[in-house]
Amino acid sequence: MLSVYDKTGSAELASGLSGLGWEVLASAGTARFLREAGAEIRDLAEYTGAPPVLGHRVVTLHPKVHGGILADREDPSHRAEMAEGGFEPIDLVAVNLYPFFSRPGVENIDVGGCALLRAAAKNHAYVTALSDPADYQPVLDEMRSRGSASAETRLRLARAAFARTAAYDAAIADWFARPAPAAAPAQSPPEPLPSVVRLELQRAEFLRYGENPDQPAARYRRPGDDDWWANVVLRNGPPLSYLNLLDAAAGWELVNGLGEGPAAAVVKHADPCGVAVAPWLDQALRLAYECDRRAAFGGVVAVNRSMDADTAAVLERSPQADVVIAPGFEEGTAERIAARRSNTRVLQAPPPPPPPGLSFRQIPGGWLAQGAPPADRPGEWRVATRRRPSPAEMEDVCLAWRVCAAASSNAAVLAAGGTAWGIGAGQPDRVGAVRMAAAKAEGRAAGGACASDGFFPFPDGVEEAAAAGAAVVAQPGGSVNDQAVIDRADQLGLAMLFTGQRRFRH
Repeated sequence: MLSVYDKTGSAELASGLSGLGWEVLASAGTARFLREAGAEIRDLAEYTGAPPVLGHRVVTLHPKVHGGILADREDPSHRAEMAEGGFEPIDLVAVNLYPFFSRPGVENIDVGGCALLRAAAKNHAYVTALSDPADYQPVLDEMRSRGSASAETRLRLARAAFARTAAYDAAIADWFARPAPAAAPAQSPPEPLPSVVRLELQRAEFLRYGENPDQPAARYRRPGDDDWWANVVLRNGPPLSYLNLLDAAAGWELVNGLGEGPAAAVVKHADPCGVAVAPWLDQALRLAYECDRRAAFGGVVAVNRSMDADTAAVLERSPQADVVIAPGFEEGTAERIAARRSNTRVLQAPPPPPPPGLSFRQIPGGWLAQGAPPADRPGEWRVATRRRPSPAEMEDVCLAWRVCAAASSNAAVLAAGGTAWGIGAGQPDRVGAVRMAAAKAEGRAAGGACASDGFFPFPDGVEEAAAAGAAVVAQPGGSVNDQAVIDRADQLGLAMLFTGQRRFRH
């Protein structure tokens, strides 16, 4: 029996089955399509004696259909009921569902299709359940070679069918859980986080390995969502590993959030180790490398402009990059990188997708979920000190804040002249983060800015920032010792901004 919304491959499947001696039932629109394609089929309404009703809302829900699918062929009572009711066994079901993923709405909720797939998958001991056009030809080939689909194939297809209907139901449930439109009747305010979360994930690809070579890994995506990574082109280098994807994603999101000017970021183990914006892309990349050339070895290089020959030349003179990701490559540039760095993975990527509504992390015994952080609002930051930052200092402090938000907590960043010269990340105390940033900066951030992803609980943090040459500090504020920190910043002649937002990243 065939009942498909997506007609891809269905005519070939029907003709192939007919050639193997099968009688092919087809429902309504599927029957019309197959006839026009020249396939020999039997109309489902003729078999059941019940034409579609209610504007085709009820087409396949009939005892002769579901009885033929669900009957236990070895049970004498089932065989007797089938004979009495004129049921014939239906040994193969090919169904794909209304396009709810791409066009959500009540009329695109498929009832009969899900019922057919679940019935066929439940009775996979006898029935082949085809839920994906990609499986049509392999099943036909197997039937031609051995006479029928094997038990292993039927079990694999049953798993796929149940996974598909589960993901479909999850998408419908999520759609119904969305906030009501403004024109809808008044309801209580939606909860900030849903009471039930459905995580239906589909394996998109196997990866070379996980965080370490002895850990298997794969990339998964939600069924129906656009597969953003499928649009990323690997133009050179070996397949990507778990860490390659993690670091490339971190670098790509960071560099695309640095404003309109040419920008470059170098990321190592999901932490930035060099970031710069400059009038020219090759200059931005050179400065990003100069932030911390030792840490940059084996990292990910991300740029927000098409890679040109001058920027590729900077790559050649710089520490080895495991991944280079850019929105495009001028003619011959990707090939030039490949010729000189054969192990460098060269990726061409579209703009990053919007952040997910919820992000998840697994812990022993459960999961943690959180919403995306709100956008930065520099115009609402409060100047807490007597001295106000200059326009140039504001540019530096905004850059430092953005880079700080991309670094692991506790984090502090020293930036000057469009370059994050010092990045202190992953420290157990805030003063240690500022000292690390100062050691990395080596005095190059003098006159610039310091940003901290959490508040300074004591004056020692701003003292370290001043010692590193910072002229302006950005921090969330909110400590019980805020006034003591403000007083010390005033004594040191610093400008200090309270952002009102914390930017921890663990």
